[in-house]
Amino acid sequence: MASLLDMNPRLVPARVDDDSGPEDVAQEETATTMPGPGKGLPQRLAGDKNLLRVLEESALDTNSDPVASASSLNLPAILTSERVRRRSDISRIRPTAAAGPPSLNESEAIELPVINERASATGASTAVRDAASITFREDALGASKSAGDPEIAPSFPSSLAPSVLAEDETSSTAPALSAAQRAVHRRKSLVHFLALCGCVFCMGWNDGTTGPMLPRIQANYHVNFAVVSLLFVFNTIGFISGAFANIYLTDRFGFGKVLVMGSLCQVAAYAMLSPAGPFPLMCAAFVAIGFGLSLQNAHCNGFVASLKRSSHTKMGFLHGSYGLGALVSPLVATQFAQSATHWSFHYLISMGLYIVNTFVLWTVFRGRLQQEVMEDEGESGATENAVDTNKYKQVLGLKEVHVLSMFSLIYVGLEVTMGGWSVTYILERRNGDSNSGYIASGFFGGLMLGRILLMWLNKKIGERLALFLYALLAIFVEVTVWVVPSLIENAIAVSFVGLLLGPMYPILMNHSTTILPRWLLTACMGYIAAVGLAGSAILPFLTGLLASKFGIASLQPFVVSMMSTLIVIWAVIPRARFVPT
Repeated sequence: MASLLDMNPRLVPARVDDDSGPEDVAQEETATTMPGPGKGLPQRLAGDKNLLRVLEESALDTNSDPVASASSLNLPAILTSERVRRRSDISRIRPTAAAGPPSLNESEAIELPVINERASATGASTAVRDAASITFREDALGASKSAGDPEIAPSFPSSLAPSVLAEDETSSTAPALSAAQRAVHRRKSLVHFLALCGCVFCMGWNDGTTGPMLPRIQANYHVNFAVVSLLFVFNTIGFISGAFANIYLTDRFGFGKVLVMGSLCQVAAYAMLSPAGPFPLMCAAFVAIGFGLSLQNAHCNGFVASLKRSSHTKMGFLHGSYGLGALVSPLVATQFAQSATHWSFHYLISMGLYIVNTFVLWTVFRGRLQQEVMEDEGESGATENAVDTNKYKQVLGLKEVHVLSMFSLIYVGLEVTMGGWSVTYILERRNGDSNSGYIASGFFGGLMLGRILLMWLNKKIGERLALFLYALLAIFVEVTVWVVPSLIENAIAVSFVGLLLGPMYPILMNHSTTILPRWLLTACMGYIAAVGLAGSAILPFLTGLLASKFGIASLQPFVVSMMSTLIVIWAVIPRARFVPT
C-alpha cells in the first residue's frame, strides 16, 4: 500500500514479527479497530465475508516489509478536506486474482470510507460519516504486487463529497427574471401604488373640507367655537376605535378587504352628512369618518413602508397625493360654503369620490392579503412571525411606538389646525372676505409641493437633520403670521409653512421602518397613524376651546408652541438602527 501510506505515516500498519504468539496475534486483531468515527467497523461489516477474510489473513502476514504489512489499520479520526478531495478524485483499482485465494505474502488493498467533514458552530471540524450509505466494491479486494498500493476510492452517494458539493448545497440563487417579467412586475407595482395614492387623495380631500365648512356649520347650527369643536372630539373617537380594530380586522380579513371596509365607512358617513340633519347626526357621521380613515391610513402607509424598492420616494409621492386632495377640496368647499341652503351638497361630491375609491380598491387588490399583493409585483412579502401571539401587547410594549405616536399626534394636529382654523383667523383678525377659504388651499398646496420637491434635500443632508431645519424655519415663518398684520403676507406665509411642514410626515414614516420590527410594521403603522389622526381632532378642539375663551388670536402662539414641541420629540426619537425582519 504505497500512495496513501507513504504520505501519512499514521496509516502505516504495525508489523507482526515471525515469533509472535497467539496472544500477540489476538492483540493485533484487537488493535485493528478504528478510533473515533470508525470505531466498531468490523462488527458492522460482519456480513462481508471477503473483507473479514482479508483482515484475518492480513493479521498473520509475516512480511518483513512494514509498508506491505496490513496487520493493523490505525486510521485517524479526522481526515482533512484536502485528503477527502484526493480520495474522491482518484480511483485506481487493481484487477482481482484469476483464481485461488491470495497468498499470505500478498498485501491486501482495503477500501477506506470517505469521512464527511463539516464545520461545527465553533469553527472546529468534525468527522461525520453515514455508514449505511457507504458501499464497498468487491473488485477492490484483490491485489497485485506489481500494481503497487494505490488508495482505493469507495463508491458513495454524491452527498458525501463535501469538497465538491458543499458550496452547491448551501448556496442558492434566485432565478433571473426576463425583461418581460420585470415589465409585468413594474406595471403591477405602478397600478397598486396609484390605487393607494387615490385612496390617500380622498383622505386629503376629507381633511381639506373641514376648514372652509366650519364657519358655515357654526352659522347653520348656531353654535360657538367650543360646541363646533365637538366634531373633532367625535372624530377622535373614530380614529382610536379604528386603530385598535385594525389589528383584529387585518388578521381576520386581510389587507384588501380592510381597505374596502374603510372606504365603505366613508361612503356611509357622507350619506349621513349630505341632508344637513341635526347636529348629533353630524357628530355620529364624524365617528364613522374617523374609523374609516384610520383603517385606510394604516394600510396605505404600512404597504408602502414594507416595499424594498424605492420605498422612501414612493412614501413622498403617497403623501404628496394627500396634499393634492387637500389642495383641491377647499376650492370646491368654498363655493358650497357660500350658500346658506345647499352647503351640505358638498358631501355628495365626497360620497361620489369614495364610491369610485371603493370600486378601484376592490378591482385592483381583490380583497387579497398584503403578502400576496407584494409577491404579485415581485416583492418579497413580509412573514408574520408573531401570528399566534398577542399583537396588541407587542405593539403597545414598544416604547419607540409611543414616541413616534406622540410626534404624529402633534404633527397631524398642527396640519389640520393650520388648514382649518387659519381661515377663521384671517376672517376675524385680517378682515378677510368669503374668498379667505382659498388660504386653506394655499396651505395644503404648499404641503403637497414640500413632500415632492424637497425629497432631494432630505437625501442630501439626511432626513433627521432635515426635519430639524424645517421645524426651525416653520417657526420663524409662523411668527411673521402672528406679528405682521397683512392679509397678503399672512396668506403667503401660511403657504410657506405648509411647504416646510410637508416633508415631516413622510420622514416620520420612513424612519419608523428603521426602528420597528418588520412583522409588526403594519400594526405599528396603524397605531401611529391612528394616534396622529386623533391629534387632528384633539389639537383643533383645544384651539376651539382657547378661541372661545381668549379669542382666535390665541391660534398663533398655540401653533408656535406645538412646533417647538415637535423639535423636542424628534430629538428623543432613536436614530436608525438594525431591526429584525
